[in-house]
Amino acid sequence: MNAPATSIDAQRARWERFRTGRNAALAADHGWLTLTSFQWLEKEPSELELVPGLWSVEGDTARLTATAADGLTLIDGGHPVEGTVTAVLQDEESLMWVQYGGPAGNQVVVELAMRANRYAIRTRDTGSPVFTGFHGVPTFEYNPAWVIEGRYEAYPEPVDVPIGTANPLVDGVHRSVGEIVFRISGVDHEIRLHAEAEKLGALNVTFHDETNGDTTDEWRKVFIPRPRPDGSVVIDFNRAINYPSAFTPYGTCPMPVRGNSVDVKVEAGEKLPEEDLD
Repeated sequence: MNAPATSIDAQRARWERFRTGRNAALAADHGWLTLTSFQWLEKEPSELELVPGLWSVEGDTARLTATAADGLTLIDGGHPVEGTVTAVLQDEESLMWVQYGGPAGNQVVVELAMRANRYAIRTRDTGSPVFTGFHGVPTFEYNPAWVIEGRYEAYPEPVDVPIGTANPLVDGVHRSVGEIVFRISGVDHEIRLHAEAEKLGALNVTFHDETNGDTTDEWRKVFIPRPRPDGSVVIDFNRAINYPSAFTPYGTCPMPVRGNSVDVKVEAGEKLPEEDLD
């Protein structure tokens, strides 16, 4: 049975509000669209591209040595970096560490990150053309047919599944808490997708589909509201979004678990960014 027109109109209005919020989040200063480099730190103090100072690793500690003339300041407290400062992170942690450049001295933020148990930095520059030229992510038109009922089958305990990432030098782990199970027209079997836990009981599914590499990025993700008490869920593929790696080569975004595929064209949600559609 088709949903009443008023119900579809309300769904579309909620989706439009979601899209407005999503584009505003991407347009935030020093967000994902401002990434301009990803560089590993080495043991010996070394200069890196796009950022002043000497950067190195000593044991489990990242070190930055700079002078006042370098113009670097700590984001926490705003004090100039004169001499050596250090930081310690655990794997997968990040720290917005120092900043420099521009009239206010904060055009570029340097993020310290621990990935694959190695320290790296990412520069986040509000002068990046990807950021300054952003006018919103292209999407498919809202389609109520891609709002699908399914069920959630939780595992007795979470399962860590090795995965790749957008950076071939960084391996990842997907902590699967269960599977989202559903059917769609044109596929003669149930589709099962590994899911990760999110805040407040919500779930996150990273998936492939047959639009990937054509009208959409190589993979996308969709958030699913907390399952109902009977395990039923609603998967709204109109809310499928890109990972940061769709916009920048400097992300370390997780790939889907092997087999996390919808075997048709999911023509809903975000498309490739504008520059990739030219």
